[in-house]
Order: sequence, then C-alpha cells, then structure tokens
Amino acid sequence: MKKIILLILITTYAIIANSFPQRIETTITSVNGDTIKLAQHISAGVSGVVVHDYGNGLSAITHSLITTKNGDAKLLPYRAIIHDNIPSVKTEAKVNDRVILGNYYNNILLIAPNEQTYSSITKRFNKNWIHPDSYAIEFMKEEISKITLDSLYKFAIKNQVGLVLLVTKNSILFLDPISKKLIKNQPFTITNKKAMRPFFSRFPQMDISDFGFSSVKLEDYYKSISEIK
Repeated sequence: MKKIILLILITTYAIIANSFPQRIETTITSVNGDTIKLAQHISAGVSGVVVHDYGNGLSAITHSLITTKNGDAKLLPYRAIIHDNIPSVKTEAKVNDRVILGNYYNNILLIAPNEQTYSSITKRFNKNWIHPDSYAIEFMKEEISKITLDSLYKFAIKNQVGLVLLVTKNSILFLDPISKKLIKNQPFTITNKKAMRPFFSRFPQMDISDFGFSSVKLEDYYKSISEIK
C-alpha cells in the first residue's frame, strides 16, 4: 500500500513539473497601435516584454505585453522598474523586435493553506520561490481581508514575480499575476486540508487580528481562492 501511495506521489509531482510554463522567445511580425502580431501563436494571458536592438551590442526593454488571441498581444508600459529619477524608454515597438514571454516565470509566489503543503511543493521543485511572508507584509499594510487579483498584481510588479501558484483542495492554479489570468489548472490532491487564514505564512498572528487587523475580518482561505477567476 505504501509503495502504491509513493508511486502516485511521484507520478503527481512529475506531472506538476511538466506543468510549469516555460519562457518563450519570438518576434513581432506587425504593429497596429498597441496591438502586435507575434511570429509564434501563444495562448492568451501570458505576460512578457519587448526588447529592441539598437545595434553595437545595445538593447533595452521598451514595453510590457500580454498575449490576447489569434497570435496577438497588447502592448503596455514597462513597469518592472518604477522610479521617478529613471527615464522611461520612448522607443516604439517595431517589426522584428524580440519578445520574451514568461520572462519572470521562474520567480514564483506559492500561496498554500498550510506549511506542510507549502514545503512539500517548494522542496520538490527548483524554482526561485518568493516566500509568502513577503506577500503577507504587503497584505497587512493594505489592510485587506482576502487574496485578490489586484493585491497579487501589485505585489508581482513590485517584486518581479512572474507566476503565482494557488493551492486548492484538489488542484494547483497557475496564475499570471500581470495579466490576471489563470493559465493552467493542474489536478493535485493535498493530504492536509487544514488552512491558515488568510493563507500560510510565518505570521500566525494574522489569524488572530494582530498587526493592524483588529477591524478586518479575514476571509477563509479556500473561499478567497475560489473567488479568483
């Protein structure tokens, strides 16, 4: 019986390993305002950047982008570095500019219900895991009651997070926090379904309304995850 359970776990983790979206490089084939056509068809909801080559070994990121449909993508201002004293790049997107999709997909924030689940996933895969403590600090500063797409987006922009993994009772949701789109739903059953409120972090006081949460009622973990569409 133990061997069967072990085999199931090994198979499950192998499937998850193949589920992580990969960094993709392609080029722009046409530009129409803030809409571009890519040389490679990419599913909708993937974020990335446009890189322009100025020659003589000089290149720079000029835009962010989010894929839409039919091989198209929407151009956005590049926001990974926000500083009043750093001038923004004014170069327009051009045909043959490089496009890097999932440029930060190795930087992952895992939102889990408890420490056991969190550790079982992060110890298994070699990724740059952004600890949820960092998100918890921002969560407390904002004085919000549940996990939201807006709060994850702000955190991702500030910390260059490319992916957010959200663990439910029977799956792992792969979220691109920049596009705010769920790009994969991978079946995954957790053994310990007990959940901290609002999510696992090393701040257990979040659960008893400390750190400025005295007037904020924290929402149940699984309920807040279910509301993310």
